[in-house]
Amino acid sequence: MARKITYKYKNQRKEINFAYDVYHDMYEAIAAEEGIDLTNYLAMEQQIAMTSKGGAAVKDFRTKEFARFGFSDIYFVKDDPHTNE
Repeated sequence: MARKITYKYKNQRKEINFAYDVYHDMYEAIAAEEGIDLTNYLAMEQQIAMTSKGGAAVKDFRTKEFARFGFSDIYFVKDDPHTNE
């Protein structure tokens, strides 16, 4: 089942389709959509995950880095089951 992600990139609202068989998470999908290379980011995220206890440090790093890239308001769009699209 395809999902949609909505986000702001440099204060411009955008919406894209998302599927887990293509991307690991929504952050990788929006970075790919905007042409951002995540090689260094993913290496640092992995290091933080290995050295920190719990997921709070990784989540904080992700939030701050994607804000630095120019992203904000990132979330999945909830489908209304009562609409026939």
